[in-house]
Amino acid sequence: MMKEINAEELKQFQADYESERSNRIAQNAASTNGIYKAAEDMNAVDRNSDENFTFSIDVDSEKVANQNKSGRCWMYACLNTLREHLQKQDKVSKDFELSESYLYFYDKLEKCNYFYDNMVELADRPMGDGLLLHRLSQPQQDGGDWCLVCALIDKYGVVPKGQMNETSCTTNSSELNTVLNRKLRKDALEIRSLIKDGRKDELDAVRERMLGEDYRILAIAMGVPPTQVNFEYKPDNGDDKDKKDKKDAAVKQYGPMTPQDFYKKFIGLDLMDYLLLQDIPSVEYGKLYGIEMSGNMVGGRPNRYLNTPAKDMKEAVIKQLKDGYGVWFSNDVMQQFDRQKGIEDLDIYDFHDLFGLDFNMSKKDMYETRESLPTHGMVIAGVDLRDDKPVRWKIENSWGDKIGDKGYMIMSDAWFDEYVYGVAVNKKYLTEEQRKAFETEPTILPYWDAANPIM
Repeated sequence: MMKEINAEELKQFQADYESERSNRIAQNAASTNGIYKAAEDMNAVDRNSDENFTFSIDVDSEKVANQNKSGRCWMYACLNTLREHLQKQDKVSKDFELSESYLYFYDKLEKCNYFYDNMVELADRPMGDGLLLHRLSQPQQDGGDWCLVCALIDKYGVVPKGQMNETSCTTNSSELNTVLNRKLRKDALEIRSLIKDGRKDELDAVRERMLGEDYRILAIAMGVPPTQVNFEYKPDNGDDKDKKDKKDAAVKQYGPMTPQDFYKKFIGLDLMDYLLLQDIPSVEYGKLYGIEMSGNMVGGRPNRYLNTPAKDMKEAVIKQLKDGYGVWFSNDVMQQFDRQKGIEDLDIYDFHDLFGLDFNMSKKDMYETRESLPTHGMVIAGVDLRDDKPVRWKIENSWGDKIGDKGYMIMSDAWFDEYVYGVAVNKKYLTEEQRKAFETEPTILPYWDAANPIM
């Protein structure tokens, strides 16, 4: 047993603190400016300043989107990579967006159905069971990852943002999540009661009623998703000297067509060609993994990732960037991050000098203690290579254009090593060994693994 804090210890702590003049200097700096500003290393700031915002490979300058107060980063990042393809092929304007709300609606509805399926599967477990409590603690939420958004697009297609715009409930999702989760927990009790009472034959009808109620909640909050797309645009010729040509260009009109047909015609990527590499140092590299109860839809694309060291992930990322396309990636965005300046650099905050303590941990230790885990999805939009080695990376976030360089950020290569967890790349950029690994039977990790995107 550890002993309680006593008066003699407190007296010694104070004496030790006051004996070091540097503590008073640090106290004045932190109490006046806050810990992060007091610890900020201006050398790291200068190294990543606006005049240094150049990259040897730069594939993206589209207008940065804004997820506002929602957890849809993973969805935004995917749609941002897809609109690149539409822009490159059809030259729509750089501020064109695909509708995040459209996929968000169906993600919520599918997560409700997935939760009901989980409740049937777990109906024989007592209320104190760990897995059951895990699912009840968060029946659905905003989070996800690459495989989950691909499953949505494969089933529902995409629509232009103008066909289903943002609402108050999508830009700030907390109220919708509160209402929907309360309803789902109540539904869980009804499902458990039906099974306990031997009335499984009523489950299909009850599920259909419940999903109809969920649809009503979502439609009230977001509107009814379109089933037809009418799309028109003027080709964007890009350069200023071509502005007159753009002004005089005829408007191109397409439709009506289904959202699935819109995706096939204007984007046309086979998303099954894009595979997820993930750097999780607590499990064996070179193996395929999945996570228990980590999906967003019944019958959807399951989470599968090949555990891959960061240096090998970078090789695939650079190949895709050299072909002119950005890369979806997951990361722990708030680590060593100046949000306003848009800088992710291991040296940006010197907590060691401020507090006189060593805060360094290995990536494995950070992951296993939950100090660091994948919390955010963004797009790698460029890289600066020196002697064919990456030095820093250009990042497209989804927090609007008021941070960094019009919403774009700089990530140091060392930050990539420590805090990037996953990248989604076309399989043609993988090695033959990596591609074959995706054909193997995955090891399924427990639901509480930190990489579970629906925790």
